Amino acid sequence: MGLVDLHLHLLPAVDDGAKSLDDSIEMARALVLLGFDTLAPSPHHRAEYPSLSRERCSTALASLRTTLKEVGLTVALHPNAENFFLEDAFQADLVGGTVRTVAGSRVVLIEAPYHGPMPGLLDAIFRMKLKGLTPLIAHPERCMEFEKVERARSAVDAGALLQLDVGALIGRYGKTAQKVASKLLADGLYAVAATDLHSPVKAGEWVGESLQALRKAAGDKGLTQLFDTTPRKLLAGEGV
Repeated sequence: MGLVDLHLHLLPAVDDGAKSLDDSIEMARALVLLGFDTLAPSPHHRAEYPSLSRERCSTALASLRTTLKEVGLTVALHPNAENFFLEDAFQADLVGGTVRTVAGSRVVLIEAPYHGPMPGLLDAIFRMKLKGLTPLIAHPERCMEFEKVERARSAVDAGALLQLDVGALIGRYGKTAQKVASKLLADGLYAVAATDLHSPVKAGEWVGESLQALRKAAGDKGLTQLFDTTPRKLLAGEGV
């Protein structure tokens, strides 16, 4: 089987990711050439983007499925969203039981603030777990909250899953994120890895280099676990 990406901004013209359908095609092509066969595009669920609309994202996803098939790219697409924890719309969805999840599972991709602490993090995880949801925290290595590794460990102990942004391993987001990512990876705190791909520009180059860095750090077994085995379990609605 191929690789699975649970976090990327592939849908055209809905957020800060792919700007056009051509961008989406080129991004998908780059990933397919690197061995990916399953993608769960995760448009931002934030008020400043058109992707706040579920209907718009659903329509864009269905259209992109058709287009990729027409251009000969064999890749499965699943619904998803990157939910900003502090967004009012997300909090309303959480109360109303209408949260946008990973492929209709009980796993929710969550974006934490990049800057500033989250003193209420563990309480937030607890409240989500009470609703039968499991938060998958996107790119914690890029968030100030998790620069102290014990905070990441506490989140995992509380029932959250952590998602490595694989580009962090090659310094794509700076030295601090690279250092934190390496530490979290070495400590076995990541459940999955993803690309968080936003653009086709040099996509094949930097994602390929990042996969090699992950393979070097975690071995073939670790890469398979983070980019195949566990993501497929989450897509299937299985626990980790």
